[in-house]
Amino acid sequence: MPAPIRLRELIRTIRTARTQAEEREMIQKECAAIRSSFREEDNTYRCRNVAKLLYMHMLGYPAHFGQLECLKLIASQKFTDKRIGYLGAMLLLDERQDVHLLMTNCIKNDLNHSTQYVQGLALCTLGCMGSSEMCRDLAGEVEKLLKTSNSYLRKKAALCAVHVIRKVPELMEMFLPATKNLLSEKNHGVLHTSVVLLTEMCERSPDMLSHFRKLVPQLVRILKNLIMSGYSPEHDVSGISDPFLQVRILRLLRILGRSDDDSSEAMNDILAQVATNTETSKNVGNAILYETVLTIMDIKSESGLRVLAINILGRFLLNNDKNIRYVALTSLLKTVQTDHNAVQRHRSTIVDCLKDLDVSIKRRAMELSFALVNGNNIRGMMKELLYFLDSCDPEFKADCASGVFLAAEKYAPSKRWHIDTIMRVLTTAGSYVRDDSVPNLIQLITNSVEMHAYTVQRLYKALLDDISQQPLVQVASWCIGEYGDLLVSGQCEEEEPIQVTEDEVLDVLEGLLVSNLSSPVTRGYSLTAIMKLSTRFSSVNRIKKVVSIYGSSIDVELQQRAVEYNALFKKYDHMRPALLERMPVMEKAATNGPTDVVQTNGEAEPPALESKSIPSVTQPTSQANDLLDLLGGNDVVPVIQTAPPTKPASAGGELLDLLGDLSLSGGPAPAPAPPVSIPQPAFLLDGLTSQPLFNDIAAAIPPMTAYNKNGLKIEFTFERSNPNPNIAVITIHASNSTEADMTDFVFQAAVPKTFQLQLLSPSSNIIPALNQGTVTQVIKVLNPQKQQLRMRIKLTYNHKGSPVQDLAEVNSFPPQSWQ
Repeated sequence: MPAPIRLRELIRTIRTARTQAEEREMIQKECAAIRSSFREEDNTYRCRNVAKLLYMHMLGYPAHFGQLECLKLIASQKFTDKRIGYLGAMLLLDERQDVHLLMTNCIKNDLNHSTQYVQGLALCTLGCMGSSEMCRDLAGEVEKLLKTSNSYLRKKAALCAVHVIRKVPELMEMFLPATKNLLSEKNHGVLHTSVVLLTEMCERSPDMLSHFRKLVPQLVRILKNLIMSGYSPEHDVSGISDPFLQVRILRLLRILGRSDDDSSEAMNDILAQVATNTETSKNVGNAILYETVLTIMDIKSESGLRVLAINILGRFLLNNDKNIRYVALTSLLKTVQTDHNAVQRHRSTIVDCLKDLDVSIKRRAMELSFALVNGNNIRGMMKELLYFLDSCDPEFKADCASGVFLAAEKYAPSKRWHIDTIMRVLTTAGSYVRDDSVPNLIQLITNSVEMHAYTVQRLYKALLDDISQQPLVQVASWCIGEYGDLLVSGQCEEEEPIQVTEDEVLDVLEGLLVSNLSSPVTRGYSLTAIMKLSTRFSSVNRIKKVVSIYGSSIDVELQQRAVEYNALFKKYDHMRPALLERMPVMEKAATNGPTDVVQTNGEAEPPALESKSIPSVTQPTSQANDLLDLLGGNDVVPVIQTAPPTKPASAGGELLDLLGDLSLSGGPAPAPAPPVSIPQPAFLLDGLTSQPLFNDIAAAIPPMTAYNKNGLKIEFTFERSNPNPNIAVITIHASNSTEADMTDFVFQAAVPKTFQLQLLSPSSNIIPALNQGTVTQVIKVLNPQKQQLRMRIKLTYNHKGSPVQDLAEVNSFPPQSWQ
């Protein structure tokens, strides 16, 4: 059989292939020849064939059929055969294949070989692919070689011991005696591998960590000798003596000094020397400085040393190398929470990194910039970050917008600045903001009462410029619907008011309804805004027409809104002003547990109070919550709510059980009475009827005057229901003796816990002047305990262009009404 071609010739031949198919054909042909040679047990060229097979394996072609040939080469007595055999074993074998166990005995023999190079081959192979079984069997030989005086073998044995510890951690103590003299070695190779071994042992065992802390002075001395030694051609890299060993020692010092005051104190001086004496013109020096900074930040170092470390990172930010700048930003981001003031000194450099072309650097700079924001620099930092938001790539906009929202909410110097900032974000990156940004901004605007005119004017201008940013359009639509009258009246004091007519405002909102850019949610906002303006503008007929058009919309949500709004115009027009009045100031929803106040039909219901302590309840500022704690006094005590009260399925507008957990007696609250069973109407608004639900009337009860002030008189007349004598039907008669009508009249009432109350819709919301007519409204009170009736009423109306609001308590009910 002719001699196979040499490895060099095979490489040259493969490189001449012009296509992948041609190369594959050459490889298959050569593999066939190698297989034939293996079958014929050709010992002469086995080494050459395995070498070619390894090259083909490196190219990505299958070479598993050469595994056993590698074992045969390892068993050979020739060094050249052993070298290729061990190399093949490291490449083709691993612990998942049982074949590797066959070489355990060969490795053991070679570890005891008389030639150091054969021993070195065995150590390399065991340290590369030795399984846990092999490590257990051969750990004794490795430990023996670790104590030898031969530096060549000691460095390889140390690395092999690292692999043994990783595979079998319980063998760690076996190598402990051999580590005593490792750091006394002058050979840098042995020192390097010894430090690697000590690092592995400290990371895996707290006991070893405590044991090796006494080596800190010795490590400090070795590091000092390295930085103070003169030129050594053997270990010099760009003018620095053995930077690889320096980095390894710094990493070990970081582990030993972590959470230990004495060790940290012992290494403070040497870390300062390394930080100040290392040359930074070459990348080698930067690598050492970076490890020094990480060590300073991880141990209990002095404050001055930490400032020095952060200043080093600040210098890194000025480096032309992108990798160094990225490393500096990442490190500063980790330390900004503990050394905030020191990092703040490099704020301008960090902000400059926002303009870097590299996306990774820009992202790290953005994250670090948000971490640096505080109450003192909020205006300057937001200016830079908003400029970055304008020009950054789309993948940054969502994170940047979220960061601006959070920072503005936390550190806003004023409400106007807060609103301006969020509107700027919505204008530039509205499509990228989170889903909760719209309700959060609406809540912010609602609570900033003095900014309503300014905000609606700014949003209206933004809407004229761009309607593509959907969150911005939704907020603007909501604000125009709520405060459109302020926009038209030009009451803005913060900036020059604009002249806008009602028709122009409605044109903009109608444009949103038909725009292809508007999402279904945005159209819903716009339609609701137009409906709200029916109580604020005089163009009611135009609004009716717009609303009626969308009663047949293909969008079910929009259609439902339009149908219900049409019903308000037709059947319940007297209730429309009350239903569409301005939203009250919103309370921030609690993040842990239930909210403080639950809204029900415009009224407020306090949560259950603990019986052990009675905290003082702060009254909310919203109008809808003014009926809380209506009965006041010392006779109102908290009770424990064991189950949620059952609400009767009644028509809209009810105020049943308004006071929730309040009781009139000092003892426990009585069990709630069965609810009044009232059928639910099929249509949402059909239940808002003013017709009484009870027709059987008992004997007459004398009427009473409940309220008489400022020309407004409220009289109560009483009736008793035959089917259920526990229900008292109270009809209020509101009359107006002044010369002007009282408009937008709303009557509200609350009763104690032991009662249940239903307030039906009024006959009108306008009380004519000069007693020319009355407004009637029916109240139904369920009193199963036959207790004395007490009521707190709230009256709101507009008189001569001014809003009026008053509260009153009614206690002198006729005994026949409740007995």
